[in-house]
Amino acid sequence: MKKKILVIVPFPMTDKQLSNRKEQSKKVTLDKNTDLHYQPVKAAPRTFVSQEDYLIADIGILETGLDAQMKGYDAICIDTVSDSGMAALRSVLDIPVIGPGRVMFLTAMNLGEKFSIITMWQEWYGLYNKILTDLNLHEKCASIRSIDIVPDNRELLSGKQENIVPLLIDAAKKCIYDDGADVICLGSTTMHQAHGKLEEELEVPVINPGPLSYKISELLISLNLSHSRKAYPKPKIPKHDMVIKMLEAASAFEKGKPLESIEKEKK
Repeated sequence: MKKKILVIVPFPMTDKQLSNRKEQSKKVTLDKNTDLHYQPVKAAPRTFVSQEDYLIADIGILETGLDAQMKGYDAICIDTVSDSGMAALRSVLDIPVIGPGRVMFLTAMNLGEKFSIITMWQEWYGLYNKILTDLNLHEKCASIRSIDIVPDNRELLSGKQENIVPLLIDAAKKCIYDDGADVICLGSTTMHQAHGKLEEELEVPVINPGPLSYKISELLISLNLSHSRKAYPKPKIPKHDMVIKMLEAASAFEKGKPLESIEKEKK
């Protein structure tokens, strides 16, 4: 029997941009009866660096996944290490909803004693600290190291890998040899194109969060397990129609606008 997993992409995308996200499916071996379906949100923040960004991302991802169970999906994976919208979707759906950030850090603790996060941008530290606080894992995180390059959440590393990957390798080696990490976590699903080279160059496990989330979702489906309703209670009065109307209005408001540039803060 076919297993359908919805992968919610946290930004509006063209088909070409979406293909960069879909490449993650090539990095993991799934059951032949498992199908991944990638769906971008209707509207989103430009990037994830502030509490306002996190809130807008939560709403966009919630709206995209609201009808997933009704459409026959068996699980949802959220294509961002921020795990945006995960808790909200768990409160309204019975199927498993997997955030790759949470899954990655907990898997790291199964593989070693201390893990480090390598990332593109210092501005993303807040989202890692939020998840580490939720999981009470700060003392298990040896370090977070950034190569201080503004990420491209649409095109990812395409065309820039030769310049960026060596910087990530250098940062990861500092995490291992200077900070004491014995597992390396990629700080974003947008960094998946660097995983293969990092795995070749480093002597410790390197976790690629997106593909890991697909495999965990498949496992939970096969075991008939999902999140606890005690931990994620359903709303007494659901407001699904309101959320849908909000995102329709947001999408119409953003339609046709050019993508804003993101400048790195001057120090």
